[in-house]
This record gives sequence, structure tokens and C-alpha cells, in this order.
Amino acid sequence: MKIYTRSGDQGQTSLFGGQRVSKADLRVEAYGTVDELNAAIGLAESLIDDSGISSQLQAVQSRLFGLGSDLATPRASGSERTASHVQRVQEAWAKGLEDAIDQAESEIEALSSFILPGGTPGAAALQVARTVCRRAERRVVTLSQEEDVTPAVLIYLNRLADLLFVLARLANQRAGIAETPWSSYLNRAAS
Repeated sequence: MKIYTRSGDQGQTSLFGGQRVSKADLRVEAYGTVDELNAAIGLAESLIDDSGISSQLQAVQSRLFGLGSDLATPRASGSERTASHVQRVQEAWAKGLEDAIDQAESEIEALSSFILPGGTPGAAALQVARTVCRRAERRVVTLSQEEDVTPAVLIYLNRLADLLFVLARLANQRAGIAETPWSSYLNRAAS
């Protein structure tokens, strides 16, 4: 299979099920941002020297491929028949993230203030991935206001952003890097 097909040269792409839409379509924007999120997580994973966190991130990346397939497959009855091989996101996926969040939080101190994103390169990359996740969530919300979207997609993205935040904190702690608290006084001094 060639990597290029020329079928998108005029700004159109195919959804699962064969429907042609603009590359600027809300659905394409939503699953495209999920793809960007997956790449951001891959970058973060490559920078983290912790097998436990790495394996969690790789599992998330696999789930995101499934989530992207769900978004790329309209839930309308005609498309659903032609794309019956697509597994829809399940609420249990978010439960797995909640369990991972609880486990990670058991190893780190509770926050008493906001913290600045940063620390190790891996932790900083996880914070970037968290912000991309929040953007993906906003894109899916926008799509869901126009079209039918599997409800568990939004739940999963919401929990995933929380997990990425907690894993960034855990990565810093395991590396012995202290978090930098946000200070409103320092904020005023910098301006």
C-alpha cells in the first residue's frame, strides 16, 4: 500500500464507511487533534526513563487509535452498517484511567497550590500532551453539538487529561525534581 493516494489533494478525505468530507470538517478536526495528542504522548514517552509510566502511556496510545476510529465513523445508521468493525469507546476505558490516577496519586503529595508545568523533559512533554488532550476534548465537544458522538469519548478524554497531569507530577517525583509552585507575587513581579 502506498503512503500517498492523491485522493485528498482537493481538500477532501474519507471517513470510515466511505463518506467524503472536507478536511476542515468538525469530525476531521476532532480525530485529527486526537492524532496530534497521540503523537504528543509518544514524544513524552520517548523522554521518560520509567518503565511503569512508559507502559501506561503506550496503553493509552493504543486506546487513542480506537477512540480516533470511533470519531472517524459517524454513528448514523447507514455508516454504522458499513463500519461495524469499529469498536466504540466504552465507559470502562475511563475507569481504567481512574484506577491509574488513583495509583499515581498514592505516590505523590497532595497539591496545596497551582504548579508551573515543567521539570524533567518527559514531565514537561506530558504537560504539553495534557494541553493537547484538553484541546481534543474541546474539539469533540464542538462536534457533539452538531453530530452524534459516543458519550464515552468525552469521558475518556476528560480523565486522560487528569492522568497526564498526575503522571507528569509522578515523573518529576521519581526523578527527584521538585515542583515549582505558582505564586501570584512572582507573577506580578514579572510584568
